[in-house]
Amino acid sequence: MKLNSRSLIWIKLVFHMVGLAPILYLGALVLSDNAGGDPVQYIIHYTGMGALNALLATLLISPVARKFRLSVLMQTRRLVGLYVFAYASLHILSFFSLDLLFAWQLLFEEVVKRPYILVGFLAYVLVTALAITSFKVLMRKMGKGWQKLHNWIYLVAVLVPIHFYWSVKSEIIEPSIYLLVFAVLLAIRVPNAAWFKKRKRSRTQSARGTKTQHLKSAKQVS
Repeated sequence: MKLNSRSLIWIKLVFHMVGLAPILYLGALVLSDNAGGDPVQYIIHYTGMGALNALLATLLISPVARKFRLSVLMQTRRLVGLYVFAYASLHILSFFSLDLLFAWQLLFEEVVKRPYILVGFLAYVLVTALAITSFKVLMRKMGKGWQKLHNWIYLVAVLVPIHFYWSVKSEIIEPSIYLLVFAVLLAIRVPNAAWFKKRKRSRTQSARGTKTQHLKSAKQVS
């Protein structure tokens, strides 16, 4: 299956629709007074799950593109990544405005009392840095440093499911499933990681050197 530039436009359009539809749906629920018994907690949880699922979709793009040889699909990573930032921003804003009523002192107290908030905030800081530097102008200016910075997405992929797991008071099945899925998505990247390839090359060269030395020793003995 081959995708061209025209196909990419339609794919991005579909991705935009998928990214915006849940926000419109949430707005409809809130306006129609159907956002559960506790609308504030419903909004916070809903936007958090949106960020989590968008992050999951971002990490799925690369393996899917490699598996089915859809190189054009790789050009959608920035778009989906920006939706991670958008949903995470809505999540943070909902918590700070609707739950804490913009009380900064209360925010610091919550961070100390609930470590999962600190984990989530750290993930958000990283996502913000990735979103700001996702534009081509900054990509060119940063050079090789750009890729090093954007590799922090993998730390985000560790922090976010942990934040979700710690935040629930009961029903840990769903966050446990997310932890497992993210662990698999990170594990399948290991063979393609630069550090892994370098280590594998080093071991191969070391093994060859040892073998050559043994052969020389055997010849000398004979």
